[in-house]
Amino acid sequence: MWNVLLLTLALLGTAVLWIMIYDSSRFVVARYEIRDRRIRGKCRMVFLSDLHNKQFGRDNVRLLKAVEELKPDGILIGGDMINGKPGEKLEGAVSLLRALAKKYPVYYANGNHEHRIKLYPSTYGDAAEKYDRALKELGIRPMVNTHAQLPGVNLTIYGSEIDKYYYKRFTVPEMGPEYLSGLLGRPRPEDYTVLLAHNPDYFPRYAQWGADLVLSGHVHGGIVRIPLWGRGLLSPNVRFFPKYDGGLYREGGSTMILSRGLGIHTIPFRLFNPGELIVIDFSDGSDAGAEQ
Repeated sequence: MWNVLLLTLALLGTAVLWIMIYDSSRFVVARYEIRDRRIRGKCRMVFLSDLHNKQFGRDNVRLLKAVEELKPDGILIGGDMINGKPGEKLEGAVSLLRALAKKYPVYYANGNHEHRIKLYPSTYGDAAEKYDRALKELGIRPMVNTHAQLPGVNLTIYGSEIDKYYYKRFTVPEMGPEYLSGLLGRPRPEDYTVLLAHNPDYFPRYAQWGADLVLSGHVHGGIVRIPLWGRGLLSPNVRFFPKYDGGLYREGGSTMILSRGLGIHTIPFRLFNPGELIVIDFSDGSDAGAEQ
């Protein structure tokens, strides 16, 4: 009896370990369609978040191949492409961005890791300067509370960088109703507004500010997805079963697409939760009912 039980547990443990290794080294493609009468024509964008210097094959060949096959019009980045750790190399992210920037316009919003290395040079040395210099050489300028208009499509993309205070562990600090407008100004209602906002916890505030579509990351899908239930187990802020853990959410007239991210850090594995490459097709809705 005990031998059977021990054997069963050993087999289960082996299976879980195999899935953990498998999920930590792969990604899936998630597809979304956004339709709105303010959008002109059609546009396809790929959204990347939370790479954390992960390599899917040498020089990220598998990830780049997947992006190329999707034939996007541009790349949206939701932050944490690097690891904010002392002495961490930057080349993993830079090499990927170099390959992307040769073919596509890149709209890059920082995450808390990019923000962190800027805030604490005594800890991270000149990492922020090196990374900023590398991005400039590629023609990429991080969107730090700025915006850009996509030519001919009537999409306005905002990149937000909120204070480190809003990344506290164990809790979600209150964000005042005017905080975002103080950083970003106000969006124009006649434009379709996309907000790159790394931290999804403040989706209600993003919606209140006026974002039509929010693209977030940070939570890594909860690291472990509970089978059958489908919920994420743990957020990087050390909160169990976070409200926003991955997928599509709605708040009033706003939509949030929350990426489960691509890489790993601190807790160095994924379980029932592979990385995620997101592709979004924007259109004016003339060929189907409006998404929003």
